[in-house]
Amino acid sequence: MRKFGRLDIVVNNAAFQRTYAKPADITEREFDQTFRTNVYGTFFLSQAALEKMRKGGAIINTCSIQAFNPSAHLLAYAATKAALVNLTKGMAKASAKQIIRVNGVAPGPVWTPLIPSTMPRSKYRTFGSDTAFERAAQPAEIAPLYVFLASQEASYVTGEIFGATGGQTPY
Repeated sequence: MRKFGRLDIVVNNAAFQRTYAKPADITEREFDQTFRTNVYGTFFLSQAALEKMRKGGAIINTCSIQAFNPSAHLLAYAATKAALVNLTKGMAKASAKQIIRVNGVAPGPVWTPLIPSTMPRSKYRTFGSDTAFERAAQPAEIAPLYVFLASQEASYVTGEIFGATGGQTPY
């Protein structure tokens, strides 16, 4: 704001996840940390951005296929991503009169630093093999969705969740 005097685009992409063999292994502290990182962070950054954005602005939230088809070993993470889908749709309605668009991208498996740092080696070696392409996406394959949603070509798009799931579309 100091340098350019305006805010046009916000991409909420921070996330925390950890895999667990059973729900009983998830501590209250970690469940809370997952929601604080994934949901609270998105909400409060978006709330602050809406105060600064002008007509034509865009907020893009990173959701996940986990919101629609949760994995048993990612319960806390999946629940936060479902909350983000709901938050995205509600915030789109709340900001429509300002002509600010709010949308989400719901990727399937994407090869990011989260994968080897939060999964057992046996899981991340086969990560993404259950997609139609039998592999995880690379971030560069998902990025064009964000670019589209940030652009004026998406000026009539709000409250939508765009999947990029490698054929794992459950919705």
